[in-house]
Formats: sequence, structure tokens, C-alpha cells
Amino acid sequence: MKKLFFIISLILFNLNQAKTINDSLFSPNNFHDEILFNECDACGCAAGNGSSGFESLLNPQFIGIKYFAQHYKAKENLFVNDLTQDQYFNTIQLWAKIPLTQKLGVYASLPFHFHEKKTLQGDISINGIGDFNLMGIYKLINSKDNTHELNGGVGVKVTLGKFDEKGISGVNPSFQLGTGSWDYQAVLNYRFQKNKLAVLLNTDYTLKTENKKHYQFGNQWNYSATGFYQILSNDRIIFSGKAGFQGEFYDRNKQFDEVLPNTAGSALYGKLGFEASYKKLSLGTELMLPTYSNLAGGDIEAKSRFSIFLNFGI
Repeated sequence: MKKLFFIISLILFNLNQAKTINDSLFSPNNFHDEILFNECDACGCAAGNGSSGFESLLNPQFIGIKYFAQHYKAKENLFVNDLTQDQYFNTIQLWAKIPLTQKLGVYASLPFHFHEKKTLQGDISINGIGDFNLMGIYKLINSKDNTHELNGGVGVKVTLGKFDEKGISGVNPSFQLGTGSWDYQAVLNYRFQKNKLAVLLNTDYTLKTENKKHYQFGNQWNYSATGFYQILSNDRIIFSGKAGFQGEFYDRNKQFDEVLPNTAGSALYGKLGFEASYKKLSLGTELMLPTYSNLAGGDIEAKSRFSIFLNFGI
């Protein structure tokens, strides 16, 4: 299954709600691209960072709600070699994309986390509001025939989620509601579209700062490529399938400016899903499985991710 995900990982596409014109997937007069952005809803290295990808989708500007679930395996303690501890990171997120001008838009998201890990001493759970994300997105290039488009964005993550200093002593220091720090983000994506197929390539980087507890999560680089293909379209309904991949790299964490071992890592996921729209409503879901996982020096293994969202066009 993992090999299948990797082989069919195509490159990416973006849809809008407009009617098909001349067998084209988009209406050039109405299209407004949505940027792909991998958020760090929880924080830190690997597990719990919440990099689900921002792909919104059939409505060009929207408000909506999204559920995102992650599953990891971790070492229970220093005396156990097997990855036996299940860790579940769950997020319900309010998000929105609002245009300010023809080229400039604002993206914002506010997550609520409820995380759980199963230890030999019993289950441990935390829940509460996460860090607020705010980003400006600017259309840098847009060809006359709307075939090529390049977008760039910069943003900030506002520290609203609680950071628990006790949590950094575990195998996964990212078992947190927030980083406790103001972090800064930059993103760049390119889109090519032709008829019913389009491709979108994305890369983004998050610069993380030291929090009040003198702890600093490692910087994070994400890249992704996903393909969407229109399967069904009429005056009111659009339905598309998607496949792709997403990769993530994490630098080492620091405390009192000292580098911490076994906190860096990387992972690569394959993903499949679908998206559909009816009038101003759009629904999408995605399943991600790892093709490669090397997190926290091998102490953490990525297992799966799942997301589903419902958006309302504005």
C-alpha cells in the first residue's frame, strides 16, 4: 500500500466552484487560487505538528471547519526498544480565506486540540485552544490564459496555546497545545492547470523562536505536491479525486540555547482523497500514510493522518 501511494503521488491541483468553460476546469474570470500551506498547529519536531496541508479547494474564499487526526508510535521509556506507545493528536480547526484585493488575500486559522497518549502508567490527555495562524497571500504571477500562477505568503503564529514545560521531558516534546513562542512563516507555490487536470507545487518554512521557558522547537521545512482530477461536473456539483505526497523536515530543538539530541527528523507521506462542492458548500477528505519515517532519532514512528473539512463560500 505504501508503495502504491508513492507511485501514484502526482502533482497538485486546485479547483474552484465556477462552471466548466470549453472543457476547462476553471473559469478564468472567476478563479482565485488558494495557496497550499502546511501549518504547525501543535508544534515541534515531527509528531503533533499538524502539517495537514492547506488546500481549499472548491470555494475560492471561504469560512469553514476542519478535523485533523494523527497517529504515532513512540518508545515507552529508555528500557524498551519497541515502539509501543500510541500517541493520538486530534485537532478541530476554524479557518478562513478572505480576499482583500484582486491579488492580496488573508488566511487565518484557530485550532482546538485534544491529544492523548497511552503509557504504562495510564492514559494521558490534554486539550485546549492552540496557536493562532495569520498569513498574507500575494499573487506574484498570473498568465493571461490563467495556465500558470505563482503565489507567495508570509505569516505569523501567535502564541495562544498552553506550553507545559513538563511535557518536554517525554519521548515526544511536541505533546503540547502550543509552542509557547511567536513563530514566523513563509510559503511559495506554483500552479499549472490544463483542462480537467492541474498541478500545484508548494514549499514553506517555519522559523521558531525561543519561548519564555527558554525552550525552542526546531525550524520546520515542508514540501508537497498533489494532483486533483475532475471526475464529475455540472451546473451545481463538482467532484474530484486527488493523490499526492507531502514531505517534512525538522531541525533539532534547543533549551537554554543548547541543542537537544533525538529531536530532529523527517517524514514522507503519500495521500489520497476527494473533494466535492454543491453551490457554496464544499466537502473534502484526505488519508495520509507514511512511505518514510525517521523521527526523533527513531524513537517516534509516523503511522497515519486523516482530515475532513466543510467550507462555506463567501
